[in-house]
Amino acid sequence: MKPSRRNVIAAMAGVGLPGVASLHAGAAGPGAHAFGFDQPGAAPLALADYRGKPILVINTATRCGYAGQMATLEQLWQRYKARGLMLVAVPSNDFGGQEPLEGAAIAEAARASHGATYAFVEKAVVRGPQAHPFYRWAAAERPTETPRWNFHKYLIGRDGALIGGFPAATDPLSPQLVQAIGRELEAG
Repeated sequence: MKPSRRNVIAAMAGVGLPGVASLHAGAAGPGAHAFGFDQPGAAPLALADYRGKPILVINTATRCGYAGQMATLEQLWQRYKARGLMLVAVPSNDFGGQEPLEGAAIAEAARASHGATYAFVEKAVVRGPQAHPFYRWAAAERPTETPRWNFHKYLIGRDGALIGGFPAATDPLSPQLVQAIGRELEAG
């Protein structure tokens, strides 16, 4: 279930509201599992549905110089999906206007060009005050690890905690990211 804007803002500010877990940095609670993303032509993707599994959330753009990472992300996805990794691509036009497509056309382009079969959600803002609530939460949790370009990667732990942010230049099969994912998979 997608939290309302009012509840997310209140939770981030540390204001308690009935039925809303605190999302304040350092607070015990649902963490990333409190958020969801709209999917083109499908039911919303709730991160809570992946509780107990690591989740990699990546802001993507089909016309970015890093778009080749979509193929490497597919390799990562194929390697670890059977062990529980969830991979979520969040298309964004925030950096250089490099995502001109909308809706399902984004996932179709990624599949045609890079063989991407992992989940793509609706295009979203990933930085600033208009950012999707997940990205505002992540920025509050890790203010020095926010997206500075397309293909920033956030690794969410099995418990919903933000494990870390990996900048655009970090290859999806880099030892640091693969080891972090491996640690989360082994924790189960």
